[in-house]
Amino acid sequence: MAGLLIAGTGSAFGCLSRPIAENKPRSTSTIVERLTQSSVDKIDLLLAIDNSGSMADKQAILATAIPDLVQGLVNPRCIHKDGTMATTVASPNTPCPQDYKREFEPVKDIHIGIISSSLGGHGSGACQEMTSPSNVDMAHLLARRSETSETNDIPTYLNLGFLAWDPDQKLDGEPGRPDPNDGEADIGPDDSNADLNDTSLVKQLTDMVKGTGQTGCGFEAQLESVYRFLVDPEPYDTIGIDAQQNIVVTGEDAVVKKQRADFMRPSSLLAIIMLTDENDCSIREEGKNYLVADTSPGFRLWRPRVECADDPGNKCCRSCSQNQDGCPTDPACTGADGNAARLTPAEDPVNSRCWDQKRRFGFDFLYPIDRYRRAFTEAQIPNRRGELVPNPIFSDPNPDDLDSNVRDPGLVFFAGIVGVPWQDIARQNAEGQPDLLNGLNQDGEPVGGFKNSDELSAPVAGAGSTWELILGDPAKYQPPKDPFMVESMKPRTGTNPITNDTIVGPQEAGWNGINGREYTIPEGSTGDLQYACIFDLPRDAVKTCDGAAQSCDCRAVGGQPTDNPLCQPGAGNDQEDPEPRSTTQIKAKAYPGLRELQLIRELGPQGIVGSVCPRQLTNDDAADYGYRPAIGAIIDRLKTVLGGQCLPRTLTPDTKQQVSCLILEARNSQGQCNCADPRKLGRLDVTGAHTAAKDEVLSLDIAKASGWDCVCEIQQLEGDGAVACRTSVSDDIDVHGWCYVDPSIRLGDPSIVADCPSTEQRKIRFTGQGEAQQGATLFITCSGE
Repeated sequence: MAGLLIAGTGSAFGCLSRPIAENKPRSTSTIVERLTQSSVDKIDLLLAIDNSGSMADKQAILATAIPDLVQGLVNPRCIHKDGTMATTVASPNTPCPQDYKREFEPVKDIHIGIISSSLGGHGSGACQEMTSPSNVDMAHLLARRSETSETNDIPTYLNLGFLAWDPDQKLDGEPGRPDPNDGEADIGPDDSNADLNDTSLVKQLTDMVKGTGQTGCGFEAQLESVYRFLVDPEPYDTIGIDAQQNIVVTGEDAVVKKQRADFMRPSSLLAIIMLTDENDCSIREEGKNYLVADTSPGFRLWRPRVECADDPGNKCCRSCSQNQDGCPTDPACTGADGNAARLTPAEDPVNSRCWDQKRRFGFDFLYPIDRYRRAFTEAQIPNRRGELVPNPIFSDPNPDDLDSNVRDPGLVFFAGIVGVPWQDIARQNAEGQPDLLNGLNQDGEPVGGFKNSDELSAPVAGAGSTWELILGDPAKYQPPKDPFMVESMKPRTGTNPITNDTIVGPQEAGWNGINGREYTIPEGSTGDLQYACIFDLPRDAVKTCDGAAQSCDCRAVGGQPTDNPLCQPGAGNDQEDPEPRSTTQIKAKAYPGLRELQLIRELGPQGIVGSVCPRQLTNDDAADYGYRPAIGAIIDRLKTVLGGQCLPRTLTPDTKQQVSCLILEARNSQGQCNCADPRKLGRLDVTGAHTAAKDEVLSLDIAKASGWDCVCEIQQLEGDGAVACRTSVSDDIDVHGWCYVDPSIRLGDPSIVADCPSTEQRKIRFTGQGEAQQGATLFITCSGE
């Protein structure tokens, strides 16, 4: 088992990237790809919502997508056995019509919580709670009706701050009998008597999304807020500055740790959905990094050395305030007062400090993206002192309860609805145009929507891949190939390689379909960047930026008229003319979300990307309305785990129609291991040559963390049992084990794999009590050449 890898709850790996020759199972196989079956019985869904200025319009759009998100998870579609038709039914407990089968089994145990992007001033004087109660949310769960609410005032599950979906009313341990300790049983906006409350899942969640608001901290810590809530082993309680002017954190936030333990179950599928229109600004809470958030009058950061302009990766690219040993003298580093030179207000506007920091300041004040990659993929992470400790995502916070297995990275997903033109990440139609309705997937099917991980990595015209187009190479400080994704205060130039839209300068006549046009950022303003994309506001969201109106982009600065493309053209003018523009805002904006995109790329298949700039907001019945394409991409990715993974390559059966694969099930039995337990059929003790595979499983780090004390072999079916497994469409089969289904070699009914892509219509199918036990982890090894 030298190549043995780990899989998630109810999932397994398989050596399935190439045909496997007929052979007997043996313990020297190579494990290549994951094979997942539908044994996930619970989901923990965290919505991480930016609550800084300009986010109310995006939150309203997300609120309209909540029904799609909820319905997609709790009441999946029914697919016809020929794979060409789909329908929906009234509830997750309603059976599909004859000849139809669920995309995946309805998930009847879901926790849904919301956090914001506001962690205060990170030790600086910015973003004080007295200014806005939303400035210092500190990754505590939010369930407030308004951004001005100082406490959660929306009813939540047992007042724990999150919602619980529980249509079978079983959370109190007595299925079918409503109890105050149970969760929600109503999906839509109307309440019923199915539970003992007067609320419903969609209505509550919609109100919670809107209540997040847009009066939070402008130094948005989108990624660090997620880390603090889900991962940080020691989330600090207080932050301050010591006598040496360094950040000092003390104590532990008991609220975060308690909410985390209540919300996140150790064996659930964990999904994070982030909504933001701006780049992440997760400031490192150590040293003097708080200075980047210092907005006090007259304070400006220090100049960078001259090397930074051309090569931020140069060893001498430093702040002029740092030690200069080993580098040539840079005259520009000394100011007129003889001290380290500082930037001018025009070079360092206080509202524009969280982008391209190494080049602009010679120093990166933010946490590295690798912090978050490790958080979502590794069993151990460093604490404050740099010591490796168990990662809470892959730990069991309550070993005494019945949920004692630990998830693996295959059950952790991160989705970002972020600042990127939808045209860049949309699938393209047969004419090569971005098309959210009929764009072709990697199998040539006109499914529309956004690209998946494989498609984002595939070559595209004008760039090595979509990632190169929208992200560039951050490690080498190489900007994105799409000029609309380049962060800049100054007007940019260039053409989008996908659409051929050309950037229009502030003084030029013209308009493009991505960000309209560049604009002149007023001198004396607190700073801004050029936009990655813009979109029309719904009619009821159009606003006039006069007086005390909040989060308006069309307010005149210093009495000078604006040429901002978000603003309604003045009388006698149209959108293609540079100016004048009125103070009425008719469009919304997004900035390049490069750090969020970098994390999504690092996570590979566990990362999902959507655009915060919707294609259209006029036809709410269409598949490209609002954030429906983004929600669709999320559901499509999750259902590969919830519904079972289709196999990209054929296995070669022997004369008895069996394949030479071994499947093991590992779990924490609390000292009650019995592979031959008559209450759970289809299992055998691991003996003979297979004990080496068992030993390999038990030697894994996650085995120790999970307390696995029981490894059983799940039997491959033979004879009539195998025939029933391959031919019966019903999930209610009285045979216990697994079989290989591959209609392309006349091995099984095509309807069993009808939900698979046309190039992957084969599965390993588990039936009866051969399904993985809840909380168990499966491994597969197949022998071959």
